[in-house]
Amino acid sequence: MPKTGFIVVIPARYASTRLPGKPLSIIGDKPMVQHVYERALLSGADKVIVATDDKRIEDAVISFGGYVCMTRDDHLSGSDRLAEVCKIEGLGDDEIVVNVQGDEPFISPENISQVAENLSHHTDCVMSTLSTPVTDEGDIFNSNIVKVVAANSGKALYFSRAAIPWQRGSFENHKVASLQSCERHIGIYAYRAGFLKQYVEMQPADIERLESLEQLRVLANGYHIHVETAQEVPGLGVDTEEDLSAANSYYRKHQL
Repeated sequence: MPKTGFIVVIPARYASTRLPGKPLSIIGDKPMVQHVYERALLSGADKVIVATDDKRIEDAVISFGGYVCMTRDDHLSGSDRLAEVCKIEGLGDDEIVVNVQGDEPFISPENISQVAENLSHHTDCVMSTLSTPVTDEGDIFNSNIVKVVAANSGKALYFSRAAIPWQRGSFENHKVASLQSCERHIGIYAYRAGFLKQYVEMQPADIERLESLEQLRVLANGYHIHVETAQEVPGLGVDTEEDLSAANSYYRKHQL
């Protein structure tokens, strides 16, 4: 089968409440955004774009030979920033765009290409994403770890920061009877450029505001998101100084 063509966009903001200047944080001998960019290149993407509103990040990307697209500084979400990139780059409505978070320095190239292939094979879905089985009981009750439940077809039924599916008679006392069917959502998405244009015109949904999860806007408006089990277990993400320290330790240990 012919390879699916796709473009990777890496939203990279300088401002971060917990770790200001996060994309420029050094891991090993490179800024984090460079690690993400280089791993995205390994996915086979037709093009990799860093989307930022900060001159310091633009300069850093140019210095390592990357491609950068400057966007407005008033975007409320990564999806809004992606939609502007699609407009600036003149992408066709059917082109597949993969949103790779700029704080995932060890993102698997296989997962990036997987999510693009997944969307191309499910034309009745407007987005695709990945999940991985929950293996730690503590993760069930961690609101920073998003859970997802999907239909037998793979279409997402719901995403939540709460424990889903709820096991009657077990979770009331924070005891897990079984981790069966508990899936952790991996925050990587593939979209068609045309849908991104529609998405940013939609009003935020009530459930989106309650959970603080953008993808719920898609479900609330009756569209489908396809979920597939990730081929590779995700690497370490970076949100805090502690995460950054762990990322450097991981980098040294694995001699990346």
